[in-house]
Amino acid sequence: MRAEHQLKAFEQILSSYDGSMPLHRFLPSYFKLNKQMGSSDRRWATRHIYSFFRLGKALSNLSNELRLSVADFLCHETPGLIVNKNFPELAEKSASNLDQKIELIQGKYPDFKLEEVFPFHSYLSKDMDHTAFYASFFKQPDLFIRVVDTQMKGVLADLISAGITAEQLSSTTIALPNGTKLEGVLKEGSYQVQDLSSQHTVSFFEPHKWEKWWDCCAASGGKTLLLHSLEPNLSLLVTDLRESVLANLDERFRLAGIKKYQKKELDLLQNNDQSLHHYEFDGIILDAPCTGSGTWGRTPEMLTFFDPRKIGQFSAIQKGIAQNVIKYLKQDKPLIYITCSAFAAENEEVVQFMLDNLPLKLEKMELIKGYGQKADTMFVARLIKT
Repeated sequence: MRAEHQLKAFEQILSSYDGSMPLHRFLPSYFKLNKQMGSSDRRWATRHIYSFFRLGKALSNLSNELRLSVADFLCHETPGLIVNKNFPELAEKSASNLDQKIELIQGKYPDFKLEEVFPFHSYLSKDMDHTAFYASFFKQPDLFIRVVDTQMKGVLADLISAGITAEQLSSTTIALPNGTKLEGVLKEGSYQVQDLSSQHTVSFFEPHKWEKWWDCCAASGGKTLLLHSLEPNLSLLVTDLRESVLANLDERFRLAGIKKYQKKELDLLQNNDQSLHHYEFDGIILDAPCTGSGTWGRTPEMLTFFDPRKIGQFSAIQKGIAQNVIKYLKQDKPLIYITCSAFAAENEEVVQFMLDNLPLKLEKMELIKGYGQKADTMFVARLIKT
């Protein structure tokens, strides 16, 4: 009966969720309203609902119970009760590698197609390894933190003493299991949570001492933190449309020791000459609003609920912002264009639009294929004003 109990909890959550808010925000509120669910019930329900959405649109002809069984088998190395109930012959093979498990499912269900996991494959950037990208949705992405290289030894020692599995990837980067709780383990300000691919974008910045830089869609300031790590002696302006995220930015900057910066609340789709008429920058970081499709390994519910019409909407926003900020960039200086999207219309096609319509030349660009490292997929381009 325990499997039936888990299935009932899963079905109730699935029927209550409409995709209007991120799943990681919906579940705590759902559990708060359903206090009869114990901690074990909540853990299994969370595992099941996330596994289910990782299947995307594949095997849509099957019942929710069978689709959950397939998804849970593919996503986890230890079988749950629902896999034991429906696939007893596969349960003992749960520890097999993912390629082997995909072959087992294809043998059981010949109409299982990996491309249906990500139903928006026709929109992907051209350099994407489609098979590897689709398969990555069955792997929980890691948690990545960035530390100052001189503090790496101490941070690793603190993690090890707390019994936390940690892998050092570089002099400043550590990979941890997703969901690792770091509060109370690491000293406040000794690290920044930042995806591996996001950290990689810093190689495109190339700032110089005393320059003036603008992080124009700053959100919580992650790219400015990277910029400051390269060159602390910069004049910084950070802007965003949302006042609330700029408040969060203040706290992150305080912990990172960034004291000298300006911030403004700006809508970059409007004319901001009144606020920026006297500004001229040596570098602009445009970490553009986007679909976030490169991060859906962390929010797999988007595989089910995303409306592809939003791709064109975001592309128009990205082009509009680029047109409005370029006039504040000095000649021969860089615009760094970044998205966390896997879609060509937000990546290469926006770059081509800028080359065709703005005084810019392309120096370099890269699709950052984080799906091979349990990280996000991102895009970055460095363009120079001519």
